[in-house]
Amino acid sequence: MTDAQKVERWIDRFPLLQALSPAHLQIARGTVHFPVLDAGAIAYELNGECANYLMCLEGRTRIFRMSEGGREVLIYKVGPGGTCALTTQCLLSGGTFPAQSVAEERTELAALPDSTFQHLMGDSAAFRSFVMDDYTRLMSGLFTLIDEVAFAPLKQRLAQRLLAEADPRGVAAVTHQKLADDVGSVREVVSRILAQWAEAGLIELRRGAVEIVDRTRLEAAGRR
Repeated sequence: MTDAQKVERWIDRFPLLQALSPAHLQIARGTVHFPVLDAGAIAYELNGECANYLMCLEGRTRIFRMSEGGREVLIYKVGPGGTCALTTQCLLSGGTFPAQSVAEERTELAALPDSTFQHLMGDSAAFRSFVMDDYTRLMSGLFTLIDEVAFAPLKQRLAQRLLAEADPRGVAAVTHQKLADDVGSVREVVSRILAQWAEAGLIELRRGAVEIVDRTRLEAAGRR
């Protein structure tokens, strides 16, 4: 794929760019680049400097912190058409990343350099409106996550995570360890709950995946 084709795909994925003035869009076109991360590659590190405004074209990244005991605490994930709230926060404040981001699968990003981001924030009302509206939405989602982690029972968090991870066929391609990391638990406890749900006919356990058999009952478990 040529650079011009990558730019057009970027604009298709983020229609807001079409609202930029011709001059501002030319600046964005001339400075954007497209990093590709293999599964497991680091998008940014804890306390690292933020050099780019990141927009996800394909794939998915997970943003997390490590507890003192060495357990991952999931903050959120970014998929196609999404941006990273912590990246925005770091660019706006001039600080460093308070968490780490890793690609869960092969991931393609569009990256606007910090200098371009700051110029467009100051000079383009359309770009500024998108960034701030998106940032507000992402921060609202973070507070929802905090409520879930702090107050929701483990079974409820696990059911919600499975529903979020499942593809259109109802298959969540995740391991028990990955689910445990995402819900802030340990693999043994998660495996025990999954086994109970499998016995009750809510799910079917596969190697490296979980298939949702009874979505209605699993959704009910996610609301309790």
